[in-house]
Amino acid sequence: QLQLVESGGGLVQFGGSLRLSCETSGFNFAVYGIAWFRQAPGKEREGILCISPSNKTKTYVDSVKARFTMSRDNTKKTVYLQMDSLKPEDTAVYYCARKYWDCPTRTNFWTLDSWGQGTQVTVSS
Repeated sequence: QLQLVESGGGLVQFGGSLRLSCETSGFNFAVYGIAWFRQAPGKEREGILCISPSNKTKTYVDSVKARFTMSRDNTKKTVYLQMDSLKPEDTAVYYCARKYWDCPTRTNFWTLDSWGQGTQVTVSS
């Protein structure tokens, strides 16, 4: 059964860190790009980062540059999102999603074909 399961969210203070995990199963993880999205209350879902099968990272929003990094472990079929220097505006539900063979561009997020259920991240000021 195809699954993407996010975990690691929680409540953290301004300037703190969290590491989110996206654990997958039911498909050939090694040939999929995995992207992280987030959705804050009252806002549209936005793409933030993606890691390709070849370990290339793509960043979609400037606000996370130098603060968020992605990595993948093909043996564990898991992707990680390390979030440092967290700000209240990072508060959102964070989702992971997959795309066959590569990462999407900003214009073809529709090519992501499976999503996790999300994990809540709350940053207090």
